[in-house]
Amino acid sequence: MKIHDLQPPEGSNRRPKRVGRGIGGKGGKTAGRGTKGQRARNTVRVGFEGGQMPLHQRVPKLRGFNNPFRVEYQAVNLDTIEDSGLTEVTPEALLAKGLISKHSLVKVLGRGEIGRAVTVSAHAFSKSAEAAITGAGGTVEILPKPFKVRPAAQGNALTNR
Repeated sequence: MKIHDLQPPEGSNRRPKRVGRGIGGKGGKTAGRGTKGQRARNTVRVGFEGGQMPLHQRVPKLRGFNNPFRVEYQAVNLDTIEDSGLTEVTPEALLAKGLISKHSLVKVLGRGEIGRAVTVSAHAFSKSAEAAITGAGGTVEILPKPFKVRPAAQGNALTNR
């Protein structure tokens, strides 16, 4: 047996349908391409959208993406709390002191040291900040976020389709 004698078993490979061989055959006249138009006359390359800017050119290249569910916190460090002189630290008190901006979620981070007992209420805490506050005899209170599931950002191209 030689390599040119090899054949697949009978019935495993179907012969291709012969189209465009006259009205006597099943695929005569238009040969299954419909009538008229670009696709009936010649081939259209993959991804061609009829002159419209193709999808692969409309989508930005290598720029990452913006997570619509990202939760933005305003960071407040322990040394800022220590310097503020507050005994009860809340977002309202921080706003009154000008340490945070309006309508922001507050996260307490562990830079610096705290040497007195303070009650801190914030939306999130780093582990080191929580340990430092409780170690100094203070208490930590986690405030609820103003949403259950983070809503998608408004104006995002994906949500407006």
